[in-house]
Formats: sequence, C-alpha cells, structure tokens
Amino acid sequence: MRFERREHRPLYLLIVTPVIAVIAALALAGILISIAGAPVIDAYWRILTGAFGSRLSATETLTRATPLMLTGLAAAVAFRARLWNIGAEGQFYLGAVAVAAASSKLLGNLPAPILIPLLLLVGAIAGMVLILIPLWLRLRFSVDEVVTSLLLNFIAVLFVSMLIDGILKDPLAFGWPQSQSVSDHAMLPKLIARSRLHIGFVIAIALAVVVHFIQSRTVFGMQSRAAGLNPGGAVFAGVPLGRTLVKVACLSGGLAGLAGAIEVMGVKGYVTTDLSPGFGYAGIVVAMLANLNPLGVVFAAIFTATMFVGADGMSRGLGIPTYIADVTVALSLLTMLIALFFTQYRIRR
Repeated sequence: MRFERREHRPLYLLIVTPVIAVIAALALAGILISIAGAPVIDAYWRILTGAFGSRLSATETLTRATPLMLTGLAAAVAFRARLWNIGAEGQFYLGAVAVAAASSKLLGNLPAPILIPLLLLVGAIAGMVLILIPLWLRLRFSVDEVVTSLLLNFIAVLFVSMLIDGILKDPLAFGWPQSQSVSDHAMLPKLIARSRLHIGFVIAIALAVVVHFIQSRTVFGMQSRAAGLNPGGAVFAGVPLGRTLVKVACLSGGLAGLAGAIEVMGVKGYVTTDLSPGFGYAGIVVAMLANLNPLGVVFAAIFTATMFVGADGMSRGLGIPTYIADVTVALSLLTMLIALFFTQYRIRR
C-alpha cells in the first residue's frame, strides 16, 4: 500500500472534506462528553440552542465570529503564499491600541463619516507594520518567520500593556489598566437594536468576498498562489517573489489589525490586555478549517464561534466543562489536516 498524489482534485471532494472533518471531530468529542457523564445528543443540542436559541445568543455568536473571520482571513491569505504569519494576535492588539490612541489623542473631533474609516485604516496600518518586521528578517537574513512572528505577539501585548498603564491610561478607570475610550461617534453602528452585533460583521463578510476575488481573478492573486505552490518555479516564471510577499504581508497584517480595530470600535470601546481571548491563534484554526478559502473562512468562523458561545449553555445545563468546546475545535483542526492530506493523495494497493 502506498500514497499517490492526485493529478486532479474533484470539486466535490474539496466541498465534502470540511464537512466530514467536522463530523469526525464531533464524534470524537462526543466520546469525551460521554465519559463526562452527559448524553451526547443532548449536549450538542444545548450547544446549538445556546448559540442560536434566542435573539441575544444569536447576535452574540455572530459578534464573536466577526474578529475570527478577519484573523482567519489574515492567516488564509498568508498561508496560501507560504508566509507563515503566526503573529495575528500581536497585530490584533496593535491595531486595537492604534485606534484607541488615534481617537483619544488625534482624530477624536472629526465627524463620524470621516472618523470611522480613518480609524479602521489606522488599525489596518498598525497590523501591517508589525508583520513587515518578520518578513524583512526572512527576506534579508533568512530568519524563520514562524518564530519571529510568534515572539512578536508577546512583545506587542507587553507594549500595549505599557501604553494603557501609561500615556493612554483612562484616569476614570479607578486604577484598572485600560485605555481611554474611543469617542462615541467613532463606535460602529449596530446592526440590530439592543444587541452588540455591529456593522463590522458585514465588513468582515464583504472583505472575505473581496479577498476571494483578489485571489481568484487578479494577477496579484495568481502571483501569491504561485509563490505558495513553488517559490523557485514562480521566480523562474518572472514572479517578483519579494514584492509579492510584501503585498501578501500587508494584506494579512492589515486584516489582523483591522480585526483589533473593529473589536474596539464595535464592542469594547477601549483596550485592555484581555481584549482578545485568543482571536489571533483561533484565526489559524479557522483558516485551516476553511482549507484557506476566503469564503469558507466565514462559515468556519461561525462554526468556531458557535462552539465557544454554545458551550457555556451546555456547561450550565449538563454540568460538564466548557473546555469541551476548545477540544472540539482542536479536534476539528486535526481531522481537517488529515482530510486535506487525503484530498491531495489517494491510497494505492
């Protein structure tokens, strides 16, 4: 028995693969739920109703999915070009604190139609700046960007902590380390009244469509795919590899920084060091579940948010740990990686 690379991957295989991977992950997680002493079907039903069983829970799930879509897009764009951006968490925080600083120190008096787009742009640029550091080290000194981008996450969070405990500290926070709040007219409009769901959800979906168009219908998209499939062959064919990777890095870091900006402007209104429960790292899982497809990222982000939000209701109702959601998402990633392998290879006897 041997593995043989497929010459062509049928479209149905690429569509069915993520579904099979998720079903396999749910089946494996069901074993753990059963060991915890809870009925498996009832547990998953409670997760579903906990995430979409009411107007409040549904809007909270979609609100939670919004930053996951953007960090998932950031990872998908970079990974497709073999730029291993593990620094979306740091880029998220830098985009968030850049928005807080710009709103409170520089642009706060502008009218909302001008202020909101400017702040979103500031957050995106902050994310771009951070990812260009590991890319420069890779292009100049051949330093592995996995290590540098990962370590920059900790530097970025410590930098944000210094700012919100120093020059950006809110004097009305009673000593709690948080930044000054963004101005009221800088907050993103709500999509549904009396909920936290904001227009950032629509922006994230629109960006997924735009990124899909860029990757499938533009010269830059072709060049980034070529850089990921075969860098040497891409250079031989005339693709400017360094320039292409810089554009990919700016797009990836910009999306991650934009996620931080939207989280501040749409939900929190200020920055703290616990602003992100791991959106940057979870974005990697979302991207892999979507098979690096920008449109698939939208559905993968909603699935991940469903598990995280619905797990709270399951835990309260059945008395089992909410960490089951983390395990399920992790298992989904592992089963997806295995499934992706079999989309590229077949077994020959």
